[in-house]
Amino acid sequence: MSTEKIKAEIRAEFGKGAARRIRRENKIPAVVYGHGNEPIHVTLPGHETMMAIRHGGANALLELDIDGTIQLALTKQVQVDPVRRVLEHVDFVAVVRGDKATVDVVIHVVGEAEKDTLVVTENNTIQVEADATNIPESIEVNIEGAVAGTQFLAGQVVLPAGSTLVTDPETLIVNVTGAQDSDTGDDAEAEAAEGEAAPAAEAGDSE
Repeated sequence: MSTEKIKAEIRAEFGKGAARRIRRENKIPAVVYGHGNEPIHVTLPGHETMMAIRHGGANALLELDIDGTIQLALTKQVQVDPVRRVLEHVDFVAVVRGDKATVDVVIHVVGEAEKDTLVVTENNTIQVEADATNIPESIEVNIEGAVAGTQFLAGQVVLPAGSTLVTDPETLIVNVTGAQDSDTGDDAEAEAAEGEAAPAAEAGDSE
């Protein structure tokens, strides 16, 4: 995982009004938590931060230059304006090299299952513990040639070196079913309903 350096400014103003003023200047309010220290409230350059987080993904690791002191910061929560799609606020966790972090990593399904199958991703992320400076951006699940009835559990996923599974190993990640399974299920339910209705009709005729 690469890191990008961002110049951060300590801020002393808080609240919605202060946050709005910061955003009008094309900057982003942020907070750095962790390591038993008081939270550090900072202001970040809007465009640079947005590009760094977009490049690094959900677990982007940044080098924040706070008054000349470099602080490694792992992205934990990002608030985005639902209309303008710009960053509104970012929460970071302070880390040091050698720290372990527990994070949710995106699942990326690769390969093609057998014909006439339906591939369902039951869980889009998997939780792992990894070195804070070496968090995988995504984890691949290869379904090449999988037949109907194949299930890929968390414990079967091949993790990158240095990552340890935190998610329950029995958690279903990808499920490969027959493409017609859902239709067959509907037909079976219809037949069962008809079967239950038939005796009732016969009973009505006998009265």
